Amino acid sequence: MSNNEEKKELVSESEWSVGPSSFCTSTVNPIRAIVDKLQRPPSTPQKPLIPLSIGDPTVFGNLNPPSEAIESIVNALKSGKYNGYAHSTGRMEAKQAVAKYYHRDSTNPVAADDVILTSGCSGAVAIAIPALASPGDNILIPKPGFSLYQTVSGHYGINVKHYNLLPEKSWECDLSHMASLIDPRTRAILINNPSNPNGSNYSKQHLLEILAFAEKYRLPIIADEIYADMVFAGQVFHSLSSLSTEVPVLTLGGLAKQFVVPGWRMGWLIINDRKHRLKRVRQGCVSLSQVILGPNTVFQMVLPDILHHVNPSFFTDLMGKLEAQAMTLVKAMQRVPGLRVIVPQGAMYVMVQVESDKFQDLPDGTVFAQKLLQEELLEVLPGDCFGAPDFFRLVFCAPTDIMAQAAQRMLAFCRAHLKPEFLPKDPEA
Repeated sequence: MSNNEEKKELVSESEWSVGPSSFCTSTVNPIRAIVDKLQRPPSTPQKPLIPLSIGDPTVFGNLNPPSEAIESIVNALKSGKYNGYAHSTGRMEAKQAVAKYYHRDSTNPVAADDVILTSGCSGAVAIAIPALASPGDNILIPKPGFSLYQTVSGHYGINVKHYNLLPEKSWECDLSHMASLIDPRTRAILINNPSNPNGSNYSKQHLLEILAFAEKYRLPIIADEIYADMVFAGQVFHSLSSLSTEVPVLTLGGLAKQFVVPGWRMGWLIINDRKHRLKRVRQGCVSLSQVILGPNTVFQMVLPDILHHVNPSFFTDLMGKLEAQAMTLVKAMQRVPGLRVIVPQGAMYVMVQVESDKFQDLPDGTVFAQKLLQEELLEVLPGDCFGAPDFFRLVFCAPTDIMAQAAQRMLAFCRAHLKPEFLPKDPEA
């Protein structure tokens, strides 16, 4: 081989570049796109990082799963019975456990065949959306809302239209705005209740209004209820499917939050279709379950024990801790100038509005979050992650003493950036 031929071969090798598919380039997670740009300064013993950004209840070690769940997993592993494949929709005894859990009265029948077990609730989202919509169709999703709905839709070439939630009404749906978004290619409405990122819990009356709206426009509902029953004292959770007689509902849920085991990746999709309007969609959901071939078979086998044999005191204690932690944070932050706190009703989150006109150099939630991280080592999620640029989200899973520290850091930060005319006259305020 001559020198010229050798050089030509080396050049051609260096120019060989394989491009990504359109599926890759159309799959974007807004949370990762924003959070990956946030720069974490180093922690110190005097001032450790307080991460109130990611919705993982296990981070601080103060919230733990029920002992019955751990014991069930150990027994399932020791039995050696569940190391093989299962049907893509899940093992029958596990599906029966989920059906029994949701079949709370005769008006809302749920059978094992209505249940598809998934790899976490996110796996249920990844089945429900493409089961109802095709490329070029659109679904209606909340704003502020969890970013995964947009990520999954974009991956499949499905468009999203964001309907407004009303902070002044504890984040209820703006049904008038929702109506203005509907067109001939609208295929479904996605409702997340209790809400991530808002910490809201809808009243029975509002849920009935949503169902009446969906019936009027003949749109099925995807009900993301991963935070089912996780509400504070005085609040009552109502599953949408339990209230629906006409509107078909795909209910999404899982163990992650309510049982403090997000890493177990155990979720489900339930087809609630009293009038048999989703016959073809039902088969579509089964077909989509075959892409992943079902969730972990060992963890499926905790479902009968964890859903039906956990002591009710576990939930009482869990929600008591979450509410105490939330209120410690909320009450302190309500005294922080320049912020407007929307009081949560459940789940694990609180949304806070930045009154940017009161600050010298904090024009939106993203700048607020970045500077807060740099100056006070307090990590929150910018509202841009959820389509709400003037807000940021905090997770209240940390113990109350850490929540109090977080509020103190927030107060010091806001005072340092307020315009002089908005500084409290009383330095102790």
